[in-house]
Amino acid sequence: MTRRRMIAISAAAAGMALLPPHGKAAQGAVTWQGEAMGAQASLVIHHPDRAMAQRLTNDVVAEVRRLERIFSLYRDDSDLTHLNRQRFLIAPPRELVDILQQCRDVRMLTGGAFDPTVQPLWDAYRRHFSTPGASEAGPSAQVVRECLRRVGLDWVASSPDRIELSVPGAALTLNGIAQGYVTDRVVDLLKAGGIESSLVDMGESHAIGSAPGDRPWRVGVSDPLDSTRILKVLEVEDRAVATSSPFGFRFDEAGIFSHIIDPRSGATPQRHASVTVVAGQAALADALSTAFNLMDADAITAAVHGNADVEVHILSHEGGWTRIGA
Repeated sequence: MTRRRMIAISAAAAGMALLPPHGKAAQGAVTWQGEAMGAQASLVIHHPDRAMAQRLTNDVVAEVRRLERIFSLYRDDSDLTHLNRQRFLIAPPRELVDILQQCRDVRMLTGGAFDPTVQPLWDAYRRHFSTPGASEAGPSAQVVRECLRRVGLDWVASSPDRIELSVPGAALTLNGIAQGYVTDRVVDLLKAGGIESSLVDMGESHAIGSAPGDRPWRVGVSDPLDSTRILKVLEVEDRAVATSSPFGFRFDEAGIFSHIIDPRSGATPQRHASVTVVAGQAALADALSTAFNLMDADAITAAVHGNADVEVHILSHEGGWTRIGA
């Protein structure tokens, strides 16, 4: 029940040409293929110094692996898994404390529509629809109410010394923000290594500088029902783009219950076909695109009011687009 997404990073130092991951590599280019954050990954670094390209490649792969061991919900040895299992962590990783603070900021901005403590509800839907003969109406109202008692970041205490889940049965998921956070970290590594032009795509996209020819990068927004069909193209420079859709994963065959669960009600409303957010950081774009799927256009407008850093593109179920902000 994970979303499998292709990760592709193509990075170039100043003056070097960018090539597609499977194209002919320029002199000094280093390539890597494997798996990262639960998806197939490819990485191409173009640099006049091949040794530098290899070092950057190694650094990116090592950093992604390190962050997986902190944030992954699907690894038994991750810090997040340990936290959910024992309800506390002593001397937690700095990145885990940082991402929880970002979660608090987005939760406040969205009126509670984004909350990483929603995991008990996700587990309840999974258990229900994994049971033979389960009701098509979903988990009972009583089950949802019981889960909601464990939901809420107010129940999570976090500091550089300790993170604690104060309610029995509480659990965190960072699936709505972690890929954006990792994307931002990869961008930081590439910039520190002298990369001035790159489009980093780790499920969420982040453009470094401009594309070859001093043009904006072009990021396609796919049809949520057909990933091969591009419905909209956004032009970005030094900006991140994230898209979330209730069609990304649905628990039931009828498609009524999606993976985007409202932490305030426990329901899985499908207000929009997809929501795409453009922002300065991929973590923010990632989290907002998730939360905005649970909010109407007026609430989204209020959330981004006065924030020139955020631009929102909403795809309706009828196929129309609404743009908010920027």
